[in-house]
Amino acid sequence: MEPARIRNFCIIAHIDHGKSTLADRFLEMTGTISRRDMSAQVLDDMDLEREKGVTIKAKAVRMAYTSKAGTPYELNLIDTPGHVDFGYEVSRALAACEGALLVVDAAQGIQAQTLANVYLALEANLTLIPVVNKIDLPSAEPERVAQELVDTLGFAPEEIMFASAKEGTGAEDLLESIIARVPAPSGVGDKPLRALIFDSKWDTYKGVIAYCRVIDGRVDNKRKLRLMSTDFTFEPLEVGVFRPALDAVEELTIGEVGYIATGLKTVKDCRVGDTLTDDGKPADDAVPGYRPAKPMVFAGIYPQQGNEYPLLRDALDKLQLTDAALGFTPESSTALGFGFRCGFLGLFHMEIVQERLEREYNLDLLATAPSVEYQVTKTNGDEIVIDSPAELPPPQEVGQIREPWMDISVVCPDRYIGTVMELVTTNRGEYKRTEYLQHSIVQDDGTKKGEGRVLLEYSIPLSEILVDFYDNLKSRTQGYASLDYTFREYRAAPLVKLDILVNGEPVDALSLITHRDNAVHYGRQLTDKLKTLIPRQMFDVPLQAAIGGRIIARETIRAMRKNVLAKCYGGDITRKRKLLEKQKEGKKRMKRVGNVEIPQEAFMAVLRLEK
Repeated sequence: MEPARIRNFCIIAHIDHGKSTLADRFLEMTGTISRRDMSAQVLDDMDLEREKGVTIKAKAVRMAYTSKAGTPYELNLIDTPGHVDFGYEVSRALAACEGALLVVDAAQGIQAQTLANVYLALEANLTLIPVVNKIDLPSAEPERVAQELVDTLGFAPEEIMFASAKEGTGAEDLLESIIARVPAPSGVGDKPLRALIFDSKWDTYKGVIAYCRVIDGRVDNKRKLRLMSTDFTFEPLEVGVFRPALDAVEELTIGEVGYIATGLKTVKDCRVGDTLTDDGKPADDAVPGYRPAKPMVFAGIYPQQGNEYPLLRDALDKLQLTDAALGFTPESSTALGFGFRCGFLGLFHMEIVQERLEREYNLDLLATAPSVEYQVTKTNGDEIVIDSPAELPPPQEVGQIREPWMDISVVCPDRYIGTVMELVTTNRGEYKRTEYLQHSIVQDDGTKKGEGRVLLEYSIPLSEILVDFYDNLKSRTQGYASLDYTFREYRAAPLVKLDILVNGEPVDALSLITHRDNAVHYGRQLTDKLKTLIPRQMFDVPLQAAIGGRIIARETIRAMRKNVLAKCYGGDITRKRKLLEKQKEGKKRMKRVGNVEIPQEAFMAVLRLEK
């Protein structure tokens, strides 16, 4: 179809604001999917996506729509991932579009991720169409939310659309608005091919399937193609479009969104954000914005049964075919045996990977406490990067440690400002600014009408928000707060490695890197918790927390005692003393050769340390 009648758009929203439901209504209205084949959130085809209500993998679909004026149009919808961990994939999906529907819940209003998505869309120069969704809810306040969009993001009141994705109200007006307001794709047909890859997936028969948007030129399966970031060449097996199933076509031209079956063996060879070009007549410049996926969170994953290690390795190999952002290297632990050190985009990505490994490959897994990547300057001037406490050199060899800091945005009702500030400052956060999104109105009788909402911005170390920060934020604000975060910089800090010694032996899986001011507090907490979790032995077991060679906390698990005097009745005291001395010698010998079994709950204790 000619570019003037093509519209490429995506739907961006905070989690659970009705993005996938609105996509369902579009698919129904355009006849792309028949009512018989329709299901809720049809584009979210993974079980995990449906359970968590979050889009994990980007989807694309081509819809044929005839406007009220009778003109046929080709609408390409790209459904973007719905979590902050996948922010880079969202940015590449936005780069493949000219417009976006900004969906906001009529009951909840603007949230942290709404703002983050708006900034990404503005960076990509997209035309934004604001949509107040869920107007059918009893608690909906569409006028208030529309005013929020006007005051906070600068939209004109007449630009704002109202819809109910569940009931289909306003869906047709949205399609007409997309045709009228979203610009047609621009590009040059006789220029060398440039196609932006905004996602990819693995297929057993066709290899890696690249989801792409043609910027310039045209592509078919008769010419050899090249990936511009790696100079990797291949012969495509098939070119096609999404309806929403794969449908082969002769070629893709300017502005069209479709797929290219590459035949490549691993997703890492075909990275999100890369540019495809003709090998015989390559383009001069790639589409800007490409960067390799960089893991931010690291954790050890171990099988609970040692003999399942080969199964875990095979499962990770297969999962990596579908998830290029997942990285792993083998590692071993004296306490946990053989496993893998895995890198993830964020905590949610880590949770998804662990659940997929357990469900799809039937494995029982144990994950260690998540860590971040630290930059270490040694006293001899060497620079190293570590992602595990076990890799940190001895204290006397460390000159400086730098940790990653994040910019976070919290949107919450104004009555929770104090509790949010307390939570962030307790986690070493630094205040940046406050902005009121909506003020509460005080009536003549002194009562408040409506609730004020505020945006709080901070800088905070990534390690401090890894484990329970989000849960604490939700519980302290009764579930009303929303959080978004982006990487800021690496910053030097007085960090130390806290070792836990059980019976004099360091347990690497219980080690952690922490701020010097918190080390003693964490050391006491850990030894105190482990005392209750590690079963008693026939000998005393000392539990020690140490920084380098200095012990900062200690607890002792007392030995189980056998009453060796029970059989000794009557006689001199020396007989009893002789029996007690014999027992004491046996306990000493046991302590030298005995091993302490550490249960799995003990490794989870690291995750539940209080500030």
